[in-house]
Amino acid sequence: MRGLVLLSVVLLSLGPAEARGEGVIVALGDSLTAGLGVDADEAFPARLQVRLRREGYAYRVVNAGVSGDTTAGGLRRVDWVLRTNPEIVIVALGANDGLRGQSPQAVRANLEEIVARLQAAGARVLLAGMRLPPNYGAEFTKEFEAVFPAVARRAKIAFMPFLLDGVATDPRLNQPDGIHPTAAGHQVIADHLWSYLRPLLSGGK
Repeated sequence: MRGLVLLSVVLLSLGPAEARGEGVIVALGDSLTAGLGVDADEAFPARLQVRLRREGYAYRVVNAGVSGDTTAGGLRRVDWVLRTNPEIVIVALGANDGLRGQSPQAVRANLEEIVARLQAAGARVLLAGMRLPPNYGAEFTKEFEAVFPAVARRAKIAFMPFLLDGVATDPRLNQPDGIHPTAAGHQVIADHLWSYLRPLLSGGK
């Protein structure tokens, strides 16, 4: 609840992008996006903001990550996110669905609806894929992982195969829970995301 309240304050305080002369990028996700366990300026959306400024891109990054969120929760927050008039939305949801054993079909339906609503509002979408530990069973993990590229292909959107690429299972880049990245892990995520995000950007040096 506290995360939702804080997010509402952030979103309601933001005016139209045109008023600030810059575009808006929203990172819609869960605790992996919110930056659970690290400082706000260490989470990957903040690291992307730094990279954008350094590269000369006039964008403001909004961290719309809520710990514990699922694709269903993300779908309920789409209208909220659209209040920022985003030019680009990074959708990084699904990890909690998978960990809770939710139906891959339901996850796909939620993601497709999220993407469709964002596209209908004129936003460009970058979808980040998710994977599960092998102990969830080969059949379920394979079916779950296949959801994300299928959504991306159908909607013809940019796709990063795995948000935690290079971070998952590396104890040097994860907190003691083995799930949430450290500050260094978030930097790796931001660096990998950049190659998928950059083609969607306007302007720059």
